[in-house]
Amino acid sequence: MNRRRGRAVAAAVLAAAVLAGCAPAAQNGATVSLAVVPAPASLVQTEAAPFRLTASTRVTGDADAAAAASALVRARTGLTLAAGGDGPAIALRIERGGAAESYRLQVDEASVVVTGADAAGLFYGVQTLGQLIRPDGDAWIVPAAEIDDAPRFAYRGVMLDVARHFHSVETVKGYIDRAAGLKLNALHLHLSDDQGWRIQLHSRPALTERASATAVGGDEGGFYSKDDYREIVAYAASRHMIVVPEIDMPGHTHAVGLAYPELVEEPVISDHVRDTAREYGGDLPENGTPYDGMAVGFSSLKIHDEATYDFVSDVFGELAGMTPGPYLHLGGDEALGTPDEDFALFVSRASQIIADLGKTPIAWHEAGSAAGLADSTIGQYWGFVQPTEGMDEKARGFVRNGGQLILSPADAIYLDMKYPTGPELGLTWANGPTSVQRAYDWEPSAIVDGIDESDVLGVEAPLWSETIRTAADLDTMAFPRIAAAAEAAWSPATGRSDLRTWESFRERVGALGPLWTSLGIGFHPSGEIEWTTG
Repeated sequence: MNRRRGRAVAAAVLAAAVLAGCAPAAQNGATVSLAVVPAPASLVQTEAAPFRLTASTRVTGDADAAAAASALVRARTGLTLAAGGDGPAIALRIERGGAAESYRLQVDEASVVVTGADAAGLFYGVQTLGQLIRPDGDAWIVPAAEIDDAPRFAYRGVMLDVARHFHSVETVKGYIDRAAGLKLNALHLHLSDDQGWRIQLHSRPALTERASATAVGGDEGGFYSKDDYREIVAYAASRHMIVVPEIDMPGHTHAVGLAYPELVEEPVISDHVRDTAREYGGDLPENGTPYDGMAVGFSSLKIHDEATYDFVSDVFGELAGMTPGPYLHLGGDEALGTPDEDFALFVSRASQIIADLGKTPIAWHEAGSAAGLADSTIGQYWGFVQPTEGMDEKARGFVRNGGQLILSPADAIYLDMKYPTGPELGLTWANGPTSVQRAYDWEPSAIVDGIDESDVLGVEAPLWSETIRTAADLDTMAFPRIAAAAEAAWSPATGRSDLRTWESFRERVGALGPLWTSLGIGFHPSGEIEWTTG
């Protein structure tokens, strides 16, 4: 597949899955103080009187969008929108023909009209409407404004690590709600690691029978049944999100050895593994014994055993049938227990297995060094904003191969990094602690030299769970920094909008505090932001 055709295929499959796309970012007419995050392509606050929300306010139009709007208004104001009557109306409609996921929102004294180019665009317009609602004395208003908006990147993701600590279906659904409210459209689930296997597969039942019970620190594990996974996928789809399942290999596979010991090599005990055990506790890894420590890079599948590729085919084949979205993630990071030539052989074969299933492979950036990678493979860059140790060159390998990149710079948008002040949760290895401003102050087009914006599929903010045990922990570590990642993914590039500055962002995010509180989001009240109350 040549590079141009590979791009066309990648764009087409994602558009078909989530009605996603890119549109040129328009300059907004003037800087305004409306609390819209991520910043829209064009926003003009008009001089008209605001729209007043009352008990007689109606919602009309698309039923799904009306349900979402009613829930947001009720959470923010306590008001229940009417389904009938002759009161002032919030009109929600779809008019085909615009850019995928785009919307227009028009507010004046008489009405609110949200028009989406598709169902996803209408949903995102409703999220913007929810952010605009503000108190006015004892009443609630929507300021008069005109917004025209569309995403910069087609792929706008969050990753949730459910392997280091398992998170329930309800917790995952809550995270989906939170991400979708910021116009993010992909949930990447990290379903396997050294500490546990989290997805039921009928083709390999021993994985959940023998390898799912433990987590970091000896905490209780768990797994998603096929019905659980189906529920997550359906819930995500109802919020216009796809699910991207990751089975990490050939490293991060100690748990595989608990179920199928014949498939894994002996652990490679490096100085890093020993140092991590001393710093964070836990025993050194040993085949056949569950691992609950935090070291990485010691495990590997057997690369030259054909039984390994039977396993890969079984796992991804069944997972492909369970996953309607276009992507399957094969991992490929931190395979320090696998020799370089063996690693290249493995990711080449694994990526081709996924491609032969009709899915697009995704791999962490290390796999970009493999010569035989399937030519549709998407690379996920997790290096630093200023690349080190040739990480950017490995990322460029995907582009040379005809693929694109997802950008997840660890020292900006790894949401599990500690804050400079506040909670003790999180780690610091990625140049941490990570402030909200650092999470915001980076530009996707400037990370990897030598690639074009068209080479970037999108942006994803991972949240690894070594120290993250509860839904409350997720909220604390994600918010407000997840909003910075959402703005990098959706909004015009830095310099192309007056809103795309740290000063504007911190003001807009601060004004969202009451909405987040009303939605039950336990955000970290960072001192970098002046938070609005009421």
